[in-house]
Amino acid sequence: MKKSLALLAAGALIMLPAGPATAAPPSPPPPVDGLVGPLHVSAGTGNSVIVSEEFAGRLTRIEEGTKTELYAPPVDEQWDVAGTATQGSTTYVVESQGAGPEDPRPLAGHLVAVDAMGRTTTITDQIGAYETTQNPDGDVHYGLGPNAPAECSSQLTSLGFPASYTGETDSHPYALAVRGNTAYVADAGGNDVLAVNLSTGAIQTVAVLPPRPATITQDFAEQYGLPACIGQTYNFEPVPTDVAIGSDGWLYVTSLPGGPEDASLGARGAVFRVSPSTGAVQPWIQGIMSPTGLAFDGSGNLYIASLFGTGVLRAAAGTQTAQPFLDKPFTADVTVQGNMLYATTDVFGNGTLIAQKLTH
Repeated sequence: MKKSLALLAAGALIMLPAGPATAAPPSPPPPVDGLVGPLHVSAGTGNSVIVSEEFAGRLTRIEEGTKTELYAPPVDEQWDVAGTATQGSTTYVVESQGAGPEDPRPLAGHLVAVDAMGRTTTITDQIGAYETTQNPDGDVHYGLGPNAPAECSSQLTSLGFPASYTGETDSHPYALAVRGNTAYVADAGGNDVLAVNLSTGAIQTVAVLPPRPATITQDFAEQYGLPACIGQTYNFEPVPTDVAIGSDGWLYVTSLPGGPEDASLGARGAVFRVSPSTGAVQPWIQGIMSPTGLAFDGSGNLYIASLFGTGVLRAAAGTQTAQPFLDKPFTADVTVQGNMLYATTDVFGNGTLIAQKLTH
């Protein structure tokens, strides 16, 4: 809202009249439901947003309540269509196959560009191959420390948990942010952030996120039958789930705790701050339950989707503490378009896109 300007001149307070009245900001659009696994949402062209219906394997453009299919790979190829980012009139999307032990197919990952006419260009089809040859977290130690009791290791192994291991070859490009000629990809399987040159498709490692340690409590040990492990520290994998670029030029990356997604070991998800030039990684906000998406508004406030937590959290610009902002079930992602915050909710049921007007 415009206000009168106050000028202090020659000891007198002179009030200048306000400018012409402006139209009131638009009201939030109504919710859009019937989305199939809308795990990702990003700002699109105009007033649109792009939703990745990951369980249906397609991108859907939504504007003023109207849904239009923007992109879908061939049905018989069954690509996991994940996060998006739009720059100019082009929307970029990452897709993959072979992530995790449940998918026996060879690792494969694409970064695809979709223009305003729906035409596609593959920027790179080498994300899976990069993980296979480079495995950036291959020298990172996960699991128990070297001095853990052998009995604890045995109990973990009997439950199917590796007692101690280094980063395995795995890739699940899950989200991205684009600036200039670079796409920054959060690889949830590789535990890293990659940089892809949009002209050449060349891939580089920006940073590997650090392990997420957890102390095995008595309650947890009793629940899972691990009495010899009480008090031991287990280093879980970090699992990056989203990336956004702050006004400071740093990357902000959400990370799952890598272990139980309930409260049995506490809320251990985090947002990390990553330098795109040096790869330095700093913890920014910790103690979040299952953070799976984040976005900045125009004032630098950070919004975080807490999938199994309280919906959307908000951290005021420059602060490292997040507070509840919007209580919705199973909120997977957030984005900001103009003065509206969009969030995908109830993503395991009747997936819904909701909007909330922001005030700065």
